[in-house]
Amino acid sequence: MSVTAITVPHLMSAADIGYDQAMGRWEPDARGRLEHAALELYIERGFEQTTVAEIAQRAGLTERTFFRHFTDKREVLFRGAASLQELLVNTIASAPDASAPLDAVSIALDAAGALLQERRESARQRQTVISANPELQERELIKLASLASALAGALRRRGVTEPGASLTAEAGVAVFKIAFERWIAEGDQGDLPQLMRDSLHELRVVTARG
Repeated sequence: MSVTAITVPHLMSAADIGYDQAMGRWEPDARGRLEHAALELYIERGFEQTTVAEIAQRAGLTERTFFRHFTDKREVLFRGAASLQELLVNTIASAPDASAPLDAVSIALDAAGALLQERRESARQRQTVISANPELQERELIKLASLASALAGALRRRGVTEPGASLTAEAGVAVFKIAFERWIAEGDQGDLPQLMRDSLHELRVVTARG
């Protein structure tokens, strides 16, 4: 499963335009070009078989440029995790004061789903790469655990006590994970925000029955 580490769109900044003296020219959107090249190669050749040198060459850049943007080739797949976490945490923080804990999480999931919906194709490519590599799957689980911890912290800052905050956060991450998997499986017909709402509704129904 690959959810927390989905690459989140970013505005181009000075850091995204690098000048490599070895190549002697400007490099507009170097990070985006490296991401695109890496995903292509990971799909074509496999993650383990792809080298940083090959990614840089495919992007028309240098290895030095690659390491200005990423610590290693795994980070091409996971660099968006922090941005996604920030979006979820900030949305929970700004939810109406009267919102129940699960409702605040629901609002945050809706915002994240809308954002990721715009990145459908790259999300599917990432999922294909991660599903084929146990090391990447383990890293994704670590990212999910970190996300749950961050959501619980956001809920505690809203006054939700333990264990309620952690339980709600874990439920939110589970809803996110299951909806994301369905979204990937449904192809072009899937609508991630709606799938998240459907999954959350099912959770409410099941717990109400209990």
